[in-house]
Amino acid sequence: MNRFSALYKRILILVVSILIFVLLGALALMYSEEMRFLDAVWYSIMTLTTVGFGVPDNFSDLGKIITIFLMLFGVGAVLYGLTALSLEFFNGNFSKEYKQNLIKRNMKNLENHIIICGFGRNGRQAARKLILHKKPFVIIDKKPLENRDDEFRNTIFIHGNAVEDEILIKAGVEKANGIIASLPSDADNLFIVISSKELNPKIKVISRASNSSTIKKLKTAGAENVIMPDKIGGEHMASLLITPDLVEFIDNIVLEGTKKINVLEIYTDKLSKEFIGKKLEELKIFPKTGCKIVGYKDVHGEYIINPDESKLIEPNSCIFILGQPHQIENLQNMYPQ
Repeated sequence: MNRFSALYKRILILVVSILIFVLLGALALMYSEEMRFLDAVWYSIMTLTTVGFGVPDNFSDLGKIITIFLMLFGVGAVLYGLTALSLEFFNGNFSKEYKQNLIKRNMKNLENHIIICGFGRNGRQAARKLILHKKPFVIIDKKPLENRDDEFRNTIFIHGNAVEDEILIKAGVEKANGIIASLPSDADNLFIVISSKELNPKIKVISRASNSSTIKKLKTAGAENVIMPDKIGGEHMASLLITPDLVEFIDNIVLEGTKKINVLEIYTDKLSKEFIGKKLEELKIFPKTGCKIVGYKDVHGEYIINPDESKLIEPNSCIFILGQPHQIENLQNMYPQ
């Protein structure tokens, strides 16, 4: 890997070229006119930048020849160099290079993150939810980030096609915890599922599907969950007519999560080992935070609604907690996940 990028190399060549002409002119003038170094540099720069303050007294013929050389060859080279440097600034190449280097630095230490493939409406909603829960993530999309929302400008963004293994590897799929395949094409999402599972068999894959006929194929390829946005949207609208208050209440808890968190899940494997085999009440969640345990998922994937506090905590299980935002925050500090 080259130490400098192509942009930095171009800038370095331009700057060195300018300095060479300035120094050559200064050294030549020191020899011909017996000038001090500072005076020679000053006169050389005046000539190369076409500013000019007149010819010094008793200027020799050799000094005039050197000045002519600087004016004929050096002025053009210096002006070209200064113009090229200005273009690099005004075209935004410096900011782009800085962002790319920032992404590379952030990617080096990134692990257990989530990759969002496709940054359309579904991808943006997923990103907002991940930001709310303070989960690290990487965005992959074919369109440049400049065309996206300002709220995501500080996120790690990779411009490319998510179906390509090189792009997934660049996004750190081998160290990622999960991947969201939200491309509009079911075929592309299928490629992402297959590729991500091949590169990281332990990664959890959530895929979008447009056609119900592809759900089975996506799950067979390795997707843990397959979501059909249109189906969910239709069912949600119907539910708002059947049980409007209940649906709005659940939405307020779960979906309206752009500014606050009301629900939290605690994985028992991330708790201190001393709690395994103990009762739920021994976690002292309600007395210490005010949050309430509303659900429990055991090792077999069975859900228990409103579990009794005498329920024993098992490994590879999950506890669902409900509370107000400040209560949930206290719980996160008490049992970080």
